[in-house]
Amino acid sequence: MVISFRNLKHRRALVGVSSLALIAACLGFAALNAGAGVRNAAAPAAPEVRRVQATTVKPRSIEDDRRAVGEIRPRRESDLGFRVSGKLISRAVDVGEAVTKGQVLARIEDEDYRNRLRSAKADQVAAEAVLVEAKGAEERIRRLLEKGYTTHANYDATLKHLRSAQAKLESANASLDMASDQLDYTELRADFDGIVTATAAENGQIVNVGQMVVRLAGPGARDAVFSIAEAAFGKASNAGKKPRIVVSLLSNPAVTAVGVVREIAPMADTATRTYQVKVSLEDAPAEMRFGASVAGRLDSTSAPVVVLPGSALFDKDGQPAVWVVDRQSQLALKSIIVARYETDRVIVGGGLAKGDIVVTAGVNRLRENQKVRVEKGDMK
Repeated sequence: MVISFRNLKHRRALVGVSSLALIAACLGFAALNAGAGVRNAAAPAAPEVRRVQATTVKPRSIEDDRRAVGEIRPRRESDLGFRVSGKLISRAVDVGEAVTKGQVLARIEDEDYRNRLRSAKADQVAAEAVLVEAKGAEERIRRLLEKGYTTHANYDATLKHLRSAQAKLESANASLDMASDQLDYTELRADFDGIVTATAAENGQIVNVGQMVVRLAGPGARDAVFSIAEAAFGKASNAGKKPRIVVSLLSNPAVTAVGVVREIAPMADTATRTYQVKVSLEDAPAEMRFGASVAGRLDSTSAPVVVLPGSALFDKDGQPAVWVVDRQSQLALKSIIVARYETDRVIVGGGLAKGDIVVTAGVNRLRENQKVRVEKGDMK
């Protein structure tokens, strides 16, 4: 029993020593972790450096490649119609035919106008007879007055009758000329050499005065006609000079001609709100037929500008801006002046200097003063 009691005390002592050692080890480990945490908290986080694509600003003059689509039209085109009304009995031409000046294009029924001409001739003969009689009476009464066989009142009446007969003859002559002209107007003739581009009346149709029967176009001079939006005019860079336009066929861009703007409509079209611009073509090739679709662009170069892809644009207080990389490789948001927007690029007219490095992609993920890295090969 004595031995067992001693063994028990010995075991308890060993357990106590072991517990103290374990507690000391745990405290040491906790202290070590706490020290490491303090060191980690004290160390500053490395700044984020984002890789970006960018381009270096190099202002240069560019061709104005804005284009407008229009069509070829004759410079001289007239809607021809009769100067008298009647029933159309003959139309001698069709669309596409070439005609010469004075050629008969159409006729209306002329029987009524022939009758009017005969009536006018009869009135003229009657007026001439009255005038002859009035002249004879005036001469007789004048001689009697000279001899004192009649009064001045009788002579005055005879003289009045003579002058009235003269006026009636003049009226009859004018009516005869008018009737003759109206008979001539029953034939529609070409005013100039040209090509028939449209017809608007058929045989048997009653046509009114001035109603278009045939549209005639001069075959020589041609215009390219475009509908241009107001924004395309901008500020005139060459005030007082007529812009030169390069015109090419849409179906065959190799066929080109150069012209100058000869007319700009003073008012916009009420439906499209565009302005009609006519370009006078110089030596237009035969392939540019009437009605052909063409494209036109300004034959000039701009002042030095900066061309950026559309992906470089950002917004700053509602105004266009771009991200610029400074010498410390930090970003700064810079406002710009946009000269015009195109399909996939932006023409910058101001706000950037030569040598500025502009970010061209991922602009929505960047922030002010952010560190960036421009990789070789990304600079354009």
